[in-house]
Amino acid sequence: MNPQKAGQQNVDTMPIITIENMHKWYGEFHVLKDVNLTVSKGERIVICGPSGSGKSTLIRCINRLEEHQRGRIVVDGIELTNDLKNIEKIRTEVGMVFQHFNLFPHLTILENLTLGPIWVRKTPKKEAEQIAMYYLEKVRIAEQAKKFPGQLSGGQQQRVAIARSLCMKPNVMLFDEPTSALDPEMVKEVLDVMISLAQEGMTMLVVSHEMGFAKSVAHRVLFMDSGEILEENSPEEFFHHPQHERTKLFLSQILD
Repeated sequence: MNPQKAGQQNVDTMPIITIENMHKWYGEFHVLKDVNLTVSKGERIVICGPSGSGKSTLIRCINRLEEHQRGRIVVDGIELTNDLKNIEKIRTEVGMVFQHFNLFPHLTILENLTLGPIWVRKTPKKEAEQIAMYYLEKVRIAEQAKKFPGQLSGGQQQRVAIARSLCMKPNVMLFDEPTSALDPEMVKEVLDVMISLAQEGMTMLVVSHEMGFAKSVAHRVLFMDSGEILEENSPEEFFHHPQHERTKLFLSQILD
C-alpha cells in the first residue's frame, strides 16, 4: 500500500478554504504576514516549521479561535468576519484537535462525545449516542465509552478528542500538533487514526513535526518561518528538493 496516493482522487478542484493576504498582530508583534493559501476539498496539508513561526496561529484563525486583522478567510463559502452567526456556522463545519485533549474530566467519554451534537446540532440524545459509538469504534476505543478521561492514557484521550470532533460531521479537520504532548509509544496509535481519516478523503490541515506522516499522507507540505509561508510543495519535492535555504536548514535539523 502506498498511502501517499490514497485519496488523491478525492481532491476536489473547488476550494473549501481560501486565505488571501491575511495578516495578524499580537500588539506590535506581526505574527502572520501576508498569508495566501487555497485548500481544495479532500486535500491534506501538513504545516511544519520552527517554534514561533505562526503555524498554530494560522490554523486557529481558520475557525476564529484567533482573529486576523487584515485580509480574507473564506471557509466553505462563508467569510470569517465579526459576524457571530458566521463564526458559529464555520465552527460546526470545522473540527479541531489540540495538542492537549481538552476533554471534560467530570464527563464520561460517551458524554464528552454527545455534548456537541446534542447542544449545537440539536441531535436527539439516543441518536447522538449512536453516532458517538460509531466514531469510538472508528478510533478503536469503543470499550472505553463509560470511563472518564482520567482513566485513559494520553494516546487514548487524543483518539477520543478526534472522535469528538468527528461527531459534529465536520467538512474540515484541523490538527494542532496532536502528538506533541504524547509519550513516543502513544504517537503511532494517534497517527494511525489520522491516516485512516486521510484515506477516507477528509480535508485536513495538520500542524506537525511528524515528517513520516507528512511523507505518507500529505498532498502538500508547507514550511513556515517568521509568520510567512516560505515554501510549499508535494512531499516528494519538499523533502528531496527543498528550494529555500531556511527549509534546507530546518530539514537538516529534524531529519536523520
